[in-house]
Amino acid sequence: MAEGKPAAEVIPGGVRVYLRVTPRASRTAIQGLMEGPEGRQLLKVAVTTVPEDGKANEAVLKLLSKTWRVPKSSLTIVAGLTDRNKVVEVAGEAEALLAVVRASARD
Repeated sequence: MAEGKPAAEVIPGGVRVYLRVTPRASRTAIQGLMEGPEGRQLLKVAVTTVPEDGKANEAVLKLLSKTWRVPKSSLTIVAGLTDRNKVVEVAGEAEALLAVVRASARD
């Protein structure tokens, strides 16, 4: 994959992560990285829930919280509530969070 804009970047108070979400998947998992619009890398996330009434968003936050071992309250969807492309901000120590996000993209 060509080097583009990373899927995660440091912001004041934490990190911002760019996602591509697949609802109604066969399993809930982080599936690695993909190339997104304008050369931005996106972290692919699949959830089994349906995208109605915010259920898929809740499933995404639950998966990220569990995988990254951060409180769900530290995760906020800041863009893409009704879109497959989402932006999530994670509050906490930026460098540690960045390492965890990058590691989850490789698993």
